[in-house]
Amino acid sequence: MNNDSSGKKILIMEDDKFLSEMYSTKLKEAGFEIIAADDGEEGLRLIKEKMPDLVLLDIVLPRMDGFEVLQNLKKDKSLKDILVVALTNLGQKEEVEKGISLGADDYIIKAHFTPTEVVAKVKKMLKL
Repeated sequence: MNNDSSGKKILIMEDDKFLSEMYSTKLKEAGFEIIAADDGEEGLRLIKEKMPDLVLLDIVLPRMDGFEVLQNLKKDKSLKDILVVALTNLGQKEEVEKGISLGADDYIIKAHFTPTEVVAKVKKMLKL
């Protein structure tokens, strides 16, 4: 367990339980504190409550999609600086551009990255 990431909170917004648990496990092994939400509304509420250091945001979510979550985050002064990585299977150029233009700090297509690579990217973004 490397402790350079201890105390850093990651919120995983993912409605696929299997994927959510897989990313959670990998990030916990890396020393992160994990919060999970399986829909956009719950995720937004948890962001306000827990103030995570970084959000892994699926775009296809029930009750409020990831694009809406991004819009809400970025217009809230107290939340707009939280790092957001879109982690999704929506890989069309338009979707990637929309995610970035709405304020995502990075855009990862699930199929192209292993959970270990996702953890590495998270660490890099948090400058660990």
